[in-house]
Amino acid sequence: MDHVFGESLSVASLIFLVLALALALGFEFVNGFHDTANAVATVIYTNSLKPTYAVVWSGLWNLTGVLLSAGTVAFGILALLPVELVINVGTGAGFAMVFSLLLSAIIWNVGTWYFGLPASSSHTLIGSIVGVGLANSLIAKGHTFGDGVNWGKVQDTGAALLFSPIIGFVVSAALLLVMKFVVRRAELYSEPVKGHPPAPWVRALLILTCTGVSFAHGSNDGQKGMGLILLILIGVVPSVYALDLGLNAKDYQAIVTQGAAAGTVLHKLAGTDPISAQEASDTLNAFLKGSGKLTAATFPALEEKNSEITTQLAGRSKLSDVPKEQRSALRSDIYLVSASIAKLQKKNAIADPDASKTLAGYKKSLDKATNFIPVWVKFAVALFLGFGTMIGWKRIVVTVGERIGKSHLTYGQGASAEIVAYGTIQAADIFGLPVSTTHILSSGVAGTMAANHSGLQAATLRNILLAWVLTLPVCVLLGSMLFAFGLRLVAALGMH
Repeated sequence: MDHVFGESLSVASLIFLVLALALALGFEFVNGFHDTANAVATVIYTNSLKPTYAVVWSGLWNLTGVLLSAGTVAFGILALLPVELVINVGTGAGFAMVFSLLLSAIIWNVGTWYFGLPASSSHTLIGSIVGVGLANSLIAKGHTFGDGVNWGKVQDTGAALLFSPIIGFVVSAALLLVMKFVVRRAELYSEPVKGHPPAPWVRALLILTCTGVSFAHGSNDGQKGMGLILLILIGVVPSVYALDLGLNAKDYQAIVTQGAAAGTVLHKLAGTDPISAQEASDTLNAFLKGSGKLTAATFPALEEKNSEITTQLAGRSKLSDVPKEQRSALRSDIYLVSASIAKLQKKNAIADPDASKTLAGYKKSLDKATNFIPVWVKFAVALFLGFGTMIGWKRIVVTVGERIGKSHLTYGQGASAEIVAYGTIQAADIFGLPVSTTHILSSGVAGTMAANHSGLQAATLRNILLAWVLTLPVCVLLGSMLFAFGLRLVAALGMH
């Protein structure tokens, strides 16, 4: 037995933890090839900063973005995963899910990077998640096809990924035209001279826009890997990571107080029919499936699960007072109650506005107990994003600078595309939506080329669009196949 993170682990669990964390950080490393490389593409291509300085500078601002992120995107990604696999992430099926997600995303990202195509790490990860969900719905008992996928969240995420590059193209083109009208300085619209930096004020502008995109990228893209790393830690070391043990006394007390108020509301909605703990879990699991419907047992199940939560917290002053062996089960109960309240509100299933407000406040308090990212995870993600950029920036920089338009990228075009990329990503952060820095920036560059009548290279655009179109279906297929294989492997190894 090995003592890790304050918990004794078997050799098998320790090996899994090391491999899973290596894969998750490997995903972020490869992400650095793609999305982070886009953040430094214009500043390197225009000779505003030397590659080494640009990558280090971008890495520092990626780190800042990661550290200041609230984790909304990370937990939005986790909301796409099948409920029963998230709850039982420490089982063999949960392990198979984590490995299949990460492997399929890495395989596709490395392949597209090799050919210099700015493909989306967001698309790869989301496609892999959908593939796992579909495979799980086929393999697991009691499912209909597609039950393992949170289609509502997939739709919201898909819309963000679809419309963000359109916004990038149109708004970047418009911004360049406005810039030409307002800033009548010829040096801003000239092509870079090889080996020579631009005028100091142009150079400062491009460094500033690179800084903004790097910060925004860290605050959005960095979160995707953070969510998966947290899932790994919850599965292997639940006594430490199932709950936010550093939750302050005020937030803890809010859960206790609002839990009692929510219990009163749920008792009125549930009626008098009692339900067992196991029946409550089964009922809420069924309700949270894509095809799950509100039934007569839903509110009694919620009341029962809420009662279990309040009983666990009664007489304690902080989450760390909960016995280690009970923390994983408490997290599962919190997840079921929080997700069920969210779905009820989305369906407008609670007619009484006061009751709805009480439950919404309770959900917000519950989420603080489980939706947290350890600081060391944020540092690790930022570090590996930076390492990936250092190794793989050149292919993407050349594509963005020379292969999208028929003429080389000008200073003004690069600044326009990066300003729009920054604004779009920051807006997506507010709504907790994962978007692709790659897609937004590449589309922005294409938009500025169109606005400038520079012409577009059909072959490059065709290859980029092909990579974009194929990413989702290929990763759905990869994710589902690897998950099915992983289930067989964990069964052969005797993992349950």
